[in-house]
Amino acid sequence: MDISRRDLLKVVSTSGLVAAGLAGGEALFSQVSAQNTPATTQTRSGEMIYRTLGRTGEKVSLIGLGGHHIGRPKDEQEGIRLVRTAIDRGINFMDNSWDYHNGGSEIRMGKALKDGYRQKAFLMTKIDGRTKEAATKQINDSLQRLQTDRIDLLQHHEILRMEDPDRVFAPGGAMEAVLEAQKAGKIRYIGFTGHKDPLVHLRMLEAAAQNNFRFDTVQMPLNVMDAHFRSFERQVLPILVKDGIGVLGMKSMGDQNILKSNTVKPIECLHYAMNLPTSTVITGIESMEILNQAFEAVRTFQPMSQQQVRELLNRTRQVALKGQYEPFKTTSQFDSTAKNPEWLG
Repeated sequence: MDISRRDLLKVVSTSGLVAAGLAGGEALFSQVSAQNTPATTQTRSGEMIYRTLGRTGEKVSLIGLGGHHIGRPKDEQEGIRLVRTAIDRGINFMDNSWDYHNGGSEIRMGKALKDGYRQKAFLMTKIDGRTKEAATKQINDSLQRLQTDRIDLLQHHEILRMEDPDRVFAPGGAMEAVLEAQKAGKIRYIGFTGHKDPLVHLRMLEAAAQNNFRFDTVQMPLNVMDAHFRSFERQVLPILVKDGIGVLGMKSMGDQNILKSNTVKPIECLHYAMNLPTSTVITGIESMEILNQAFEAVRTFQPMSQQQVRELLNRTRQVALKGQYEPFKTTSQFDSTAKNPEWLG
């Protein structure tokens, strides 16, 4: 990013959000867990745990099916089978995005959600457009590909730059299109995502407050290394919990990068994210083996003690300090909108 972190801190600290987030972060080391947070009231049913999605009251599966990964199998039928098997076993939160595999992931999910499966799913997708015109087109594209007349949750995708919030909320910006779509019944809830820097998330929350708007959900990286480096957990999570905003955790394994550190195992990564006040932990599932692994993580999940959390964080601290295993924060390789600026409109 062109602007320094010190300057970013100055920009967003005027709202008090950073101070609140950092103060909350101190408490998080003693683990603000899902078990003592009313915002994430949970129940077990069959193979799955369900939690409340912030103040929406919606019940969503603790595991969310990552949309990018269902587009990875070469055989479209395999992607469709993954979605339907996940739903049959209790996963109802479906993640997707307008740009995944040039629309291929949404097309696969649309086919998978036929034959009554749509009624069993809480369907989320994302748009990249920052102008009203671009956002409107992308919303309509997504509805068509997903073969539905209503998306349960639409999120502004890749809020990565300090100027993105201003573009979204500007006159003629994407928020106008999203609110019009909501009024027309095309979408139910509104959120945003980002993976670059917690200060950008704080700026987006500040921009929303300045426009008398409150998001229903926020999606962000939550993992065993994030706690040590540009931490969304410490700076953003306390604010979301306080405001009743649904927390969508992603990159619990950093698209396998965190596992390359040889400090943690996949199920430990999932358990850590589950132990936070997340409504859903979205994870990439591109094979039946990985789907089974996700259900095993749910089956074996128990509230972690403060000592267990501390041990896991101590184990990952040294390798996490420079962000080398979170390249989505430190490089542009995960920034689809940087590679395709025309998507922004």
